[in-house]
Amino acid sequence: MTTIEKNLQTVQSRLTTACRAAGRQNREVALLAVSKTFDAGAVARAHAAGQMAFGENYIQEAVQKISALRHLDLQWHCIGPIQSNKTRLVAEHFDWVQSVDRLKIAERLSEQRPGHLAPLQVCIQVNADGGATKSGVLPWDALALAQQVAALPNLRLRGIMSIPEPAPDFDAACAVFASIKAVFDGLNAAGLALDTLSMGMSADLEAAIASGSTMVRVGTAIFGGRMKMD
Repeated sequence: MTTIEKNLQTVQSRLTTACRAAGRQNREVALLAVSKTFDAGAVARAHAAGQMAFGENYIQEAVQKISALRHLDLQWHCIGPIQSNKTRLVAEHFDWVQSVDRLKIAERLSEQRPGHLAPLQVCIQVNADGGATKSGVLPWDALALAQQVAALPNLRLRGIMSIPEPAPDFDAACAVFASIKAVFDGLNAAGLALDTLSMGMSADLEAAIASGSTMVRVGTAIFGGRMKMD
C-alpha cells in the first residue's frame, strides 16, 4: 500500500466520522484531492487508490498533468485565480472551475468552451472574510454575479466556493462556515437551485462538514507537504 493510499484511507475515515457526527450520509460530501505542485505520478497513485476528482491552482502545470493522464478517467477542477490570458486553457482542459469571481472571466470561459465538450461546471468564489487581498466576490455581491453567470451559455452554475482564514478552534471555524452556508442558502432561496458548497480543507474539514459543506478540498493530508514552485 502506498503512502498516498494510506493517507486517502485516513481522510475517508475522517469524512465518515464527521458525517456521522453531523447526522449526514457519506454520499453528501465529495472529496476533491488538491494535487497542485505534485506530479502526474502522484495523481496516478491517488487514482489507483480510488480517487477520481483533482483540484489544481496553477493552470499551466495542471494542463501538463491533464495531458499526461488523458488515459485515466479523471475529473479536473480549477480552484486557483484565473487571469484573462489563461481562460482559454481552462475552458479547453478543465471540467470544473470553482474560482469564478468576476463576470469578465465567466464570459470568456463561456465563449472559449469548445463545442464538443460538456458545459463547464462552475462555482462562484466568495470572499467570506471580506479581506481586501483575497480572491472572491463579497457575500453581498454574490447574488448579482451568480445570476449573471447562470445566464451564460456553455456554463452550468453549481454553487459557491470559499477559502476563509484559518480559525483558532472548531467552534470559530463553524461560525465562519455558517456564514458561507447562509450565502449559499440565500442564492438557492433566490431560485438558483445550486447543489455544491465547496468549503473545508485538511485542517478544518470536520467543521466544514458540520456546517453543511458538500465538497471538501484536501491536499496536504493526502499528498503531504507542498513542493515549492520555481
